[in-house]
Amino acid sequence: MRTKILAGVLAALYLLTGTAYAAGADPTLEQTMESEPEEELPVGLFEEGVIPTTAEGLDVPAPSAILMEKETGTVLWEKNADERLRPASVTKVMTILLIVEAVDSGALSLDDTITCSAYAAGMGGSQVFLEEGEQMPLREMLKCIVVSSANDAAVAVAEHMAGSEQAFAARMNERAAELGMVNTHFTNCTGLMDDPEHLTTARDIAIMSRELIRHDWIKEYTTIWMDTVRGGQFGLSNTNKLVRFYQGATGLKTGYTSAAGHCLSATAERDGVEYIAVVLHCGSSADRFESAKTLLSYAFGAYTLADPQPAEVLPPIPVTLGRAGFVQPVIPETPGLLVKKTDASALEVKVETDETLQAPVEAGQEVGVMTVTLNGAVLSETPIVAGDAVARLTWWDVAKSMLRLLFFGEK
Repeated sequence: MRTKILAGVLAALYLLTGTAYAAGADPTLEQTMESEPEEELPVGLFEEGVIPTTAEGLDVPAPSAILMEKETGTVLWEKNADERLRPASVTKVMTILLIVEAVDSGALSLDDTITCSAYAAGMGGSQVFLEEGEQMPLREMLKCIVVSSANDAAVAVAEHMAGSEQAFAARMNERAAELGMVNTHFTNCTGLMDDPEHLTTARDIAIMSRELIRHDWIKEYTTIWMDTVRGGQFGLSNTNKLVRFYQGATGLKTGYTSAAGHCLSATAERDGVEYIAVVLHCGSSADRFESAKTLLSYAFGAYTLADPQPAEVLPPIPVTLGRAGFVQPVIPETPGLLVKKTDASALEVKVETDETLQAPVEAGQEVGVMTVTLNGAVLSETPIVAGDAVARLTWWDVAKSMLRLLFFGEK
């Protein structure tokens, strides 16, 4: 336990590098096996400076990169985004996604107790030095995985969920296929070892990152800069410097091995718009953060998520032979429209609805279309639907109406 406490203190002292070392650990081994090497980052690295306003002027040092908007999944910029590369600990985005989905489905609870096996305790690289038989609630294990990239915690949870890391990796591959990650193959849940068959791409990482941040509550973990576990005795510090130094950063996951280089899936949100920047195989940690920062800042500066709406309230549509004389058309809630900020004011909205409807009318029945154009080009077409159902008049309804008209002069 003294070793764990000392390791936790050292982790806190390594705030600027985000690396936790155990007392007596071999730093050479740590750097080879998925642990962030200590590196002094340039002064002013996280200052935004001058950011290109066009994609043509955008360039980053990362050999492979992609920039994606969260809500629509629109790719704004890419560079060798489909090159299959080792992802290092960015692998854990999928590990975390499976945990989060299991919690949301009720298959797991954050209060569940996770017991560390001998195999999990033997993981090297970034770790929280779990001992065989040591127990933690899932919420603590998840914090260790997200914040400190703890390989031992990741394997312990994987074994708890699937019985073995190998079985969990199979689940990872199944989920990747479901998400359309066509160039990904996982052989483990950590990215710890440089397995030549453990490969993915910047595009596929962006896809699974987008799926993860749809679960908003995980940001309670991904935005942690420093925290503790084991009742405050073991310190955690985040290797993702953007969490502290970049405005709006929401996560997500760093990674490093000597073969994979410096990797990062970075997410940030401002003014209700969230972007994902993935960079792989960078030559240094500074290149990694510079690349992600440049991509995110370009997106925030150049694009906006517009919500075009008609200038006036849609008028009711008359309904013939219906128990109600009118039905109110409505525009369903749809994803925003990602456009360049310079184009937002030029968007035009055109609405077309049926002049009349004949009962019966079903709620949600399409009764028109809203078209958004930019300089004559159609950007989106959204169905307009009936807000309520209108049943058709029966013969008895017609008869009662005629009798009221005949005897009382009212319809």
